[in-house]
Amino acid sequence: MKKLVALVLALLVALSCTAVFAEAKTEYNVEVLVWKFDDTYGSTVRQGMMKWAEAVGDELGVKINLTMNDAGDDMAKQVEQCDQVIGKNPDFVIINLAEPAGGQTLVDKLTAAKIPFLYYNIPPSEETYESVVKNAGAFFVGTLPREAGDMQGEILADLWAADSAKIDLNGDGKVQFVEFKGVANNPEAIARTQYSEETAVALGVPLEMVTETIVADWDTTKANDAMLSTWQAHPELELVFANNDDMAIGVIAALNQSGYNTGNEGDKSIAVIGVDATDAAIEAIKAGKMTATVKQDGDAMGEANIRFMMNYLLNGKWYEGLEDKYKLNDDGVSVYIPYAKITSESIK
Repeated sequence: MKKLVALVLALLVALSCTAVFAEAKTEYNVEVLVWKFDDTYGSTVRQGMMKWAEAVGDELGVKINLTMNDAGDDMAKQVEQCDQVIGKNPDFVIINLAEPAGGQTLVDKLTAAKIPFLYYNIPPSEETYESVVKNAGAFFVGTLPREAGDMQGEILADLWAADSAKIDLNGDGKVQFVEFKGVANNPEAIARTQYSEETAVALGVPLEMVTETIVADWDTTKANDAMLSTWQAHPELELVFANNDDMAIGVIAALNQSGYNTGNEGDKSIAVIGVDATDAAIEAIKAGKMTATVKQDGDAMGEANIRFMMNYLLNGKWYEGLEDKYKLNDDGVSVYIPYAKITSESIK
């Protein structure tokens, strides 16, 4: 009788193991809901995800198939895409929100379909964060909103301390400046705008804003148009803080029309400090057209998206097992990818 019981138990164990192995997946289908494809930094994150999906897949011995969906900066379209994605029954969905406050609809749909998801880059709004991330059992991979602004202010303070005359072109003891903001209600844009100024002032730079903050939707053309009119009205401008490099490049193009920031020896120049460290910005800094930028590491964010996703799919945990690579934030459901200062000196 004991032998029979032992045999039955052994069969049960074998069957359970067989079931486990039968359920083990070798291929994962992942849908990515993207705010808009024609964002320069966002493109680096997408490229990073594609690269790391292959690399991490090789590490784990699985195939990770990524499908990108462009919402074109339209939340209604992103909701429609979510419905289409659910119809494909993917293993996971990665979300780059078209609107910071628009996450709840996506959460309700994905939760009902029992499809796991995480957010990246654009954080859900403060009012919705608890319900769409923490309470939904999701995760967020982003950046500390104020860090980029702090670094912009620190870069300016270093330049001021080294040679204030190179910044204060009219010699009045103050720096006349303007802020180019991404969008009005984006937490990253709000923090970059606020802390670039506050940090510079706290470090001893006497700033004077010549006009209200200019919202240019992270866009080069809109920034160019706005800078043309601003420069005409305020030729005393000595500094531009831009929330991203695309807008900074638009600002520089406008300045070029007046012979400023050409990079040519002897031509006048005002300080332009951006964020992202795009290829165009790096080239502009090398050419002497742009002062500095703050690197937002798209490749590292792309890698984090893939690693956290696969950790959850394989282990049912977001962070456990990735402690050596990432620092978990106090909220327990997010990590930040660090920024870095990029100046002509650091490039050299």
